[in-house]
Amino acid sequence: MPRELIADRPGHTILREYDEDPLERDQVRAKTLFSAVKHGTEFRGFQANTLDASDVFSWEWRLHLRGKKQEAAFPKRLGNMYVAEVTEVGSDVSTVRAGDLIFGHASVRETHTLSADRVERAPEGVSWQSLMATDPAGVALGGVRDAHIRIGDRVAVFGLGAIGLMAVQLARIAGARWVAAIDPIEKRCLIAEAYGADLVLDPREADVGMDIKRATEKLGVDVAMETSGSSVAMTDALRATRYQGTVVSTAYYNAPMQSLHLTGEWHRNRISIVSVRSDSEPWLDYGWGKTRGNKEAFDLLAEGRLTADGLIDPIVPFDRVAEAYMQMNAHPETGIKLGVDHSLH
Repeated sequence: MPRELIADRPGHTILREYDEDPLERDQVRAKTLFSAVKHGTEFRGFQANTLDASDVFSWEWRLHLRGKKQEAAFPKRLGNMYVAEVTEVGSDVSTVRAGDLIFGHASVRETHTLSADRVERAPEGVSWQSLMATDPAGVALGGVRDAHIRIGDRVAVFGLGAIGLMAVQLARIAGARWVAAIDPIEKRCLIAEAYGADLVLDPREADVGMDIKRATEKLGVDVAMETSGSSVAMTDALRATRYQGTVVSTAYYNAPMQSLHLTGEWHRNRISIVSVRSDSEPWLDYGWGKTRGNKEAFDLLAEGRLTADGLIDPIVPFDRVAEAYMQMNAHPETGIKLGVDHSLH
């Protein structure tokens, strides 16, 4: 029987067998070749230790309802994206055939059975790593658009996970003249350098705000992008941003913001703070939303204007993904974006 990655309880993963239902006339079945995990949002649900796992969020009132607890969310499937080879198609399906490669959003499992209208063919010549980067690239693109980065701007990106590393590149595509990248993890900093960052800083060793002010003739960056979910990084972003500049955040802040200081820099410099969430529609600009944003991110990857080289790290066999998932959750410094190569043993 095929298996899938699930969390059977908060903070614990297993591989679980599942049954495959008979294929319906409008469905496609495929064997998974590669999978990937979405760290920030997915790990938050996996840990089940934030308000999202306790107090219900009301979309009517747009706030958490205090004292109204969520129903148990476990067991739950884990994973974000896949690339698979079509093995069987229903009698009414004419858009794909056996042997075609497809990709999309779904959990980590050995097979996928989908309605044909949910299937997207993988274009030739695009690496599976680039296909797996479509999701973080779409989030980063939303942040860059909401930040209104323009020709000649100076930009600092705080947090060099998958979203931050995409943002480093997208800021340049949007017109930034100078880009700084900040993260305490060396392997992420090295990739940011390879992606074209002009200044790379380890916040444990540098006074990030002062170093960026020195590098910009005391002015600071026009835009800071905070992608890490760290209160320390948010404070550094405020310190690094110019008078009347903009800080955009793509992050969900899990822990109390004990290291966030909304004191001198934010107040005296009149800095705008913008929350970015690609799933919240519509986006700030008319005509833009998640579908168009993801399409643009994918096109940039397919055209080679965005790269995902080195982004999927570590890459593990499917048999080891449960162990690797918990390892990445406990020690995020050991990688960037967890990938699964189903051909490995």
